[in-house]
Amino acid sequence: MRTRPAVRGLQYLALLGYLVFLVFPLAWLVSTAFKTPQEIAEIHPHWIPRNPTLRNFSDAFDLQPILHAAGNSLVVAVSASVITVLLATPAAYAVARHRSAVSKGALGWVLLSQIFPFILIVIPLFLVLKQFDLINSLPGLVLVYVVWNMPFALWMLRSYVRAVPPALEEAAAVDGAGRVRTLISVVFPLLAPGVVATTLFAFINSWNEFFFALVLLKTPEKLTLPLVLIRFIGADGVASLGPLAAASVLATVPSLLFFAFIQRRLSSGMLSGAVKG
Repeated sequence: MRTRPAVRGLQYLALLGYLVFLVFPLAWLVSTAFKTPQEIAEIHPHWIPRNPTLRNFSDAFDLQPILHAAGNSLVVAVSASVITVLLATPAAYAVARHRSAVSKGALGWVLLSQIFPFILIVIPLFLVLKQFDLINSLPGLVLVYVVWNMPFALWMLRSYVRAVPPALEEAAAVDGAGRVRTLISVVFPLLAPGVVATTLFAFINSWNEFFFALVLLKTPEKLTLPLVLIRFIGADGVASLGPLAAASVLATVPSLLFFAFIQRRLSSGMLSGAVKG
C-alpha cells in the first residue's frame, strides 16, 4: 500500500524537525568553541563566529589535563564495552533458547533492575568495592560499568538471538556439527549486527557516565573526561564557557569516530547475516 503524498510530506517534515532537534545543541557547542570571550558574552549571540579563534582549545589544554583524562575514559569505555558483550552474548543465547523458570526470573530481574534509581545503590556499591580495594581505581570503575550495562545488553542481544531461526541450528546438528561448533560457525556470525549495536551502546554509556565516576574516583590522575569537564565550572558557579565548549567538542570526537567506524561493521554484518540466513 502506497503512502499518500500528504502523509509522506508530514513524515519528512517530522524527520527534519527531529534532525534539527538533534543537531542544534552540537552546532551551538561547536560555534561557541570558536568564539571570543566578547562574542560569548553578547546578549544576542550569532550562530557563526565573527572572529573565529582557537584560543579556547589551547586554554582548555592549559587549564585541565584533557588528554590524560581522555585516555582514562578510553581505557574504561573500551574495556567495559568488550567485557559486557563477551558476557552478555552467551547469557542472551541461554535465556532466549532455554526457556525455564530460571530464565524467566532472570528476565524479570533485568527489568526490575532498571527501575531502581542509581543513587540508591551507591552506598552499598561503595562498601562492596572498598572490601576488594577497588575504590579510586579504573578496574573498579570498569567492573561497575559492566554491571550497569549488562541488563540492557542482555535484553538487546536476546532479541537478536530470538530472530535467528532454530532451524539453522538443527540443520547444523544434522550435518554433524556439535553445540560449540554450531554456536561459533552458525549462530554468533548472525548476531554480528546485535553485537556491534550493543558494543556501541555500552561504549557511549561508559564514555559519558559521570555519577559513578564522581563517587568512586578521587585522585586527579584517575579522573575520567566527564569529571574533568565539570572542573571548568568554578566554585562560585561561573563557567569558563569558551574552554568548556572547546573541551566538550573534543570529548564528542571519540564517540563520533567510534560510531563511524562501527557503523560500517554494522552494515556489513547485517548483509552477511542476510546472506547466511
